[in-house]
Amino acid sequence: MTIHHLMLFLHVVGVVVWVGGMAFAWLCLRPAAMQLPPDRRLTLWAAVLQGFFPLVWVSIALILGSGFAMLFEVGFGGAPLAWHVMTLTGLVMIAVFASIWFGPWMALRSAVGAEDWARAAVAMNLIRQRVGFNLGLGLITTAIATLGLGL
Repeated sequence: MTIHHLMLFLHVVGVVVWVGGMAFAWLCLRPAAMQLPPDRRLTLWAAVLQGFFPLVWVSIALILGSGFAMLFEVGFGGAPLAWHVMTLTGLVMIAVFASIWFGPWMALRSAVGAEDWARAAVAMNLIRQRVGFNLGLGLITTAIATLGLGL
């Protein structure tokens, strides 16, 4: 095993946790949670995201660290175009997540704690929209990372 193999493994683990978690939340949890009354639904989301979002930060660290290690290994000029595009889309995804963390996530936690369900619903809707965008971008980034190498 080489350092490159280890970096690739850490990169894929980070992507699986982050993109897989968003897919689960969007495709499985969201439809199920819609069956609950607003107070229970928003409390559930706050609890789920409380556990998931720290994992996203760990995933970001793994993805950035391993991605740049692999990029530096071959040099920017020697890297395939797909790697450069993947870097750009990944950085956009990180910015979107940071906008969730420092914006509607803080508002959701505060609103659920205060049992202000209207404010919590607004915050959760913003989170839902941004996670949906990031999920789509994550799938595009995965396609670029794999299929883009064949172009």
